[in-house]
Amino acid sequence: MPLNPQISAVLAAMADLPPIDFQSITPDEMRASIMPMPCEAPPTLASVRDLVLDLPGRNIGARLYIPEGTDATPPLILFYHGGGWVICSIETHDHLCRALAQGSGAAVLSVDYRLAPETPFPGPLDDCYDALCWARSNATDLGIDAGRLAVAGDSAGGNLAAAVAIRARDEQGPALRHQLLIYPVTDANFETASYRDNGDEGALLSTAMMRWFWQHYVGDLDKVTPLAAPLRHTNLAGLPPATVIVAQYDPLHDEGLAYGDALRAAGVSVESEDATGMIHGFLTMLEAVPDGYPYLARAAARMRADLF
Repeated sequence: MPLNPQISAVLAAMADLPPIDFQSITPDEMRASIMPMPCEAPPTLASVRDLVLDLPGRNIGARLYIPEGTDATPPLILFYHGGGWVICSIETHDHLCRALAQGSGAAVLSVDYRLAPETPFPGPLDDCYDALCWARSNATDLGIDAGRLAVAGDSAGGNLAAAVAIRARDEQGPALRHQLLIYPVTDANFETASYRDNGDEGALLSTAMMRWFWQHYVGDLDKVTPLAAPLRHTNLAGLPPATVIVAQYDPLHDEGLAYGDALRAAGVSVESEDATGMIHGFLTMLEAVPDGYPYLARAAARMRADLF
């Protein structure tokens, strides 16, 4: 299937932007170039408030979204934003989190984990896992049900959500009812067919960009561990049910589907969905790409089924 027309329009609007030199650009320069997608009418929620999470040895920010018409003590989805572990924030993913809260009926806690390279692996993962434990311990203050928890994330955030689910299982952490992995990073293998077909410099996400992200996150690519690349984990049994969304024209397409297959082979209930005509990041472009809403709606419905 060809590119979705809405995606074509987005790429056309970006066509005149200067190319990024990943040999010289700094993380701060990349962060300065990233702006939240405009949203004229964000989903209406009962409340949205910013928090400070008091984690062991550090404080990090977070944003709590409470949807309208939900339980008195709703379930909670911990959301981890994408951005290659280096860029983006709770601001860049505000619309997506609002839509997820509205569609699922669950509260969403978007975690502003520390970024690489200032905080390389496993620092961002530690923040995300400790935020999950913090949420369970502070459920009364948050007004949520500590017995109904899930994790979600897109791209690098999907990577973090998958790794948090593994740690929660292995460290006897909070029980999770679902994991939503949106075009997740699951490996550091740049030789897949989808990297070959979709990793050129004209794409929103390129091979050069992913190499740059990985180098800032883990440093030596020869030392990538299974918690950094969950597809390399040898034991995926006993993990929570998963929804995996991939995009047809995404370098990460194949590794996302492969992780869903690996979970399924380990006995995990998995719903995988291949978004035809879409590119990496399409669910953070909902204002410009409303054709993304049905994918999010189906994922939110699966979340609802496991949380309510």
